[in-house]
Amino acid sequence: MLSINLQDYLKLMRLDRPVGSLLLLWPTLAALWMAAGDVPPVSLIIIFTLGTFLMRSAGCVINDYADREVDGLVKRTRHRPLATGQIKHRDALILFAGLCLAAGLLVLFLNRATQWLAVCGLLVAAAYPFMKRWTHLPQVVLGIAFSWGILMAWTATDQGLTTSAGVMFIGSLLWIVAYDTMYAMVDRDDDLKVGIKSTAILFGDLDRLMVGILQISALLSFLLVGLQLGYQHFYYLGLLVCAALFGYQQFLIRNRDRDACFAAFKNNISAGFALFAGTVMELAMQQPGL
Repeated sequence: MLSINLQDYLKLMRLDRPVGSLLLLWPTLAALWMAAGDVPPVSLIIIFTLGTFLMRSAGCVINDYADREVDGLVKRTRHRPLATGQIKHRDALILFAGLCLAAGLLVLFLNRATQWLAVCGLLVAAAYPFMKRWTHLPQVVLGIAFSWGILMAWTATDQGLTTSAGVMFIGSLLWIVAYDTMYAMVDRDDDLKVGIKSTAILFGDLDRLMVGILQISALLSFLLVGLQLGYQHFYYLGLLVCAALFGYQQFLIRNRDRDACFAAFKNNISAGFALFAGTVMELAMQQPGL
C-alpha cells in the first residue's frame, strides 16, 4: 500500500505548483479549437484538460524517480519528496502507474487513431527523464512529449494528421525547447557538477541567442498555421502578445540570474494563454452573425 502523506504526494505530482501543467494545457486546447474549427465538444475539452493534468503529474513522478539520486545535490530540487526520502521509491512507481491508468481510461472515450497516438506519447514521456544522462538534447524529447497532445487534438476531432497539425507540432516543440532551456539555465552550475546534460550546457555562452532563434522560429511556425487555416484577426494579435512576452523573457535572462531565468520560464504560461485566447476569439469571429 501507499504510505500516505498527502502534501508530499501533491508535491511529487507538482499539483502544488501547476506551472508545467498550464504550459502544456494552453497550446493543447488551442490545437483542439483549431482542429474543431469552432468550440470543440465539451467531452473533448474535459478529456484533454484532465488528461493534460494527469500526464503532466505522471511525467513529474517518473522524472523525480529517475533523478532520485541527484536531486538532493541540486539547489532547486533538493527538497523533493523522493530526494528527501519522504516518499518511497516503490510508492512513486505505484503512483505513476495509477496516473497512467487514469489517463488511459480517458483515452478509451477517443477514437482508435488517438488511442494509438496516446500509447506512443506515453512512451516518449516515460523516456524523457532518462535522456538527461545520454544526450544534451533532453529538451527536444520533452518538446515532443509536451506537443503530443496537439497531434491527438487533430485526430480526436477526426481531422487526421494534417499539414497544419504538423506545423503546429513543430512550432510547439521549438517553443518548448526555448523555455525549457531557460529552465535548465537555473540549474546549469549544479547540473555540471552532477553530470546532468541539457541544452543550456550545450549552448554555453550562446544560450540567449539560441533561445531567441528558437522563439522566433516558433512564432513563424504559428504564423504559418494561421495562414494555412485562413485566420485573419485576433489570432495574430495573440501572436503579437506572444512576441512581446518573448522579448520580455530575453530581457529577464540577460544576466543569466537564476531567479530571473526561472521567472522567464514561468512567463511562458502567459504566452500560452495568449495563443489560446487569440485562437478562441479568431474562431468566434468567424461564426455567422459576428
